[in-house]
Parts: sequence; structure tokens; C-alpha cells
Amino acid sequence: MPDSDDFGPRLFRKEAVSDETRILNEQVEQLMATQPRGWEVDIQATRDARDSGESIFGPLELSELAEDRAVPGMGEGASVRVIVPPGITPRGVYLNIHGGGWTYFRAYHSDTAMEHLARACEVAVVSVDYRLAPEHPYPAAPDDCEAAALWLIEHAQREFGTERIVIGGGSAGAHLAAVTLVRLRDKHGYTDCAGANLVYGGYDLTGTPSSRRWGDERRLVMTSADCRWFTDNFVPAGIDRREPDVSPLYADLRGMPPALFTVGTLDPILDDTLFMYMRWVAAGNRAELAVYPGGAHGFDLFPTELAQQAKARMSAFIEGAIGKA
Repeated sequence: MPDSDDFGPRLFRKEAVSDETRILNEQVEQLMATQPRGWEVDIQATRDARDSGESIFGPLELSELAEDRAVPGMGEGASVRVIVPPGITPRGVYLNIHGGGWTYFRAYHSDTAMEHLARACEVAVVSVDYRLAPEHPYPAAPDDCEAAALWLIEHAQREFGTERIVIGGGSAGAHLAAVTLVRLRDKHGYTDCAGANLVYGGYDLTGTPSSRRWGDERRLVMTSADCRWFTDNFVPAGIDRREPDVSPLYADLRGMPPALFTVGTLDPILDDTLFMYMRWVAAGNRAELAVYPGGAHGFDLFPTELAQQAKARMSAFIEGAIGKA
């Protein structure tokens, strides 16, 4: 494929990676080499370390604006977390689904990022605090996300003064966002979502070529073994991983909203985004593909110029989807 402004071979060449990104990746690999693998440590201990500020992520910052709400239909312990900055009239609502391999993190871990997004895009943010695997494997998380989405569709106008909804998430959150969109269409006849912000998601849980070929030596956030472990936590034995509700890459994608697909070139699940973007477009939907040279899985979470570029494009996409003046 020839080079263009948005996509081409140049993005995947070493010289396309900035010095800042290269140095960050080296630091991440060095740090990850000192950390145990996920399966070598008690999962709850890892979660507790994140909450206590003793993990590699550092201190936890919560938003004073956030409000947890129970939603009918969500499983026990699941809820939504709402952020509406004072002084703004929301132009839309962003339904955020967090990542973490369906195993880690909670909605409140995204408070800082979601408060910033709410202010920047003038939206209300509703984050889904879904049940985690392996204690609550498939279909628990998709069920919780579906219930949260249905609640928002019913209550958005009354609660926030707008019916413009954009759904999004990163990693496992992008997977769950895609599954939720298909469920909303197939089970509830809802196809009015204004946009989908899908960030380095995993859409084929059988394992795409990039996730299989990455290997287990280079620990740049995730390895092939990590991908398999997270998926095994989420999908119980005996479940067909090509089932569209498990792997949305195999779903009928007609009638999906405009989407922005974001991924870095050094992400083990790069192919998931490339494949899903093409299937989205082939199904007759509008979509944008943003590929960032040298970006690792979760690259937008670091304080780099590359991350700022990605977040600016995501904000612009969300603003465009909700029709911000």
C-alpha cells in the first residue's frame, strides 16, 4: 500500500519512531523485566497494590466530581461512575469502558483522564464498573456493559439534557464497547450511537497473527503469553472464541456508528485494530484509522508527545461525533 497522510509503510519503519518514544519503550521494557508475570502473583494482591498506590502506576487519584450509581440489570457489585464538571452544559455523553484485560482496574482508576475529557469535550462521562474475570468470566462483563448502555440510552436526556452518546474504551474496554454496540443493535434495535472511540482493542480472542508472533521475550507492556492469559481469564473453557459475542471481529458489523480506531505500531494486538477497521468499513460504516509509530499497548497513558497527539485526535473525534460547535 502506498504512503498517505494517515497510513502507509513509513509508519512502521524504525526511523518513524521519535527519540522520546524509543527511550520510553526502553524504560518500559527495563521496568517490566523487574515485574512478575500476571499469573505468578495473586490477582487480588495486584489489584490491591494499584489501589494503595504501591504498584508501578503510582498513587491513585480520584475525582471529587465522580458519583457512583447503581444501575438495574448490572451484576452484584457492578455500577456506573458519573462525572459532570460544574459550569458546563453537556453536549453529549461519553460511555467509557475501562481496560485491564477483563481482569484488572476499576472505573475509578480512569477518574483523572475522564474528568479531563469531560472538560475538554464538554460531555458528561459515564464509566462502567463491570465485574472482573476470572471470578466473573464471560458473559458477566458484556452483560454489565449492555445494562449500563441501556440505562444511559433511557436516561441520558433526563439526566444530562442530551441524547448524543459516544461509546469508547481502551484494550479490553474497546472489545467490550464493540460487543455492546452489536448487542444494542441485535437485541434492542438501537443504532443511534453517535460514535465509537476504539483504542487498541482485542477483537479476535482466538489470537491474531501479531499477538501470536510477538513472542514472550520482549516485555513491552504485553507479550503473547499475557494475551493468552488475559483471554483465558475472560473466556471459560468450552466457549467458542469465534462466537461474535466473544470476538466481535466475526460479527455482522452493518449499522455501526462512525468509529476512530487507534493503535501503536509496537502493540502485540496491532492486527486486531487493523482487521477490525477494515471490517467496519467493508460493512458500510464510516471509520478513521490512527496508527502511531512506536506506540506500545497503552502508549496514550504516558506523558509523551505521541500520547498528546493521540488524545487530541480522540477528543476531536468525540467533539465531531456529538456535533460540538
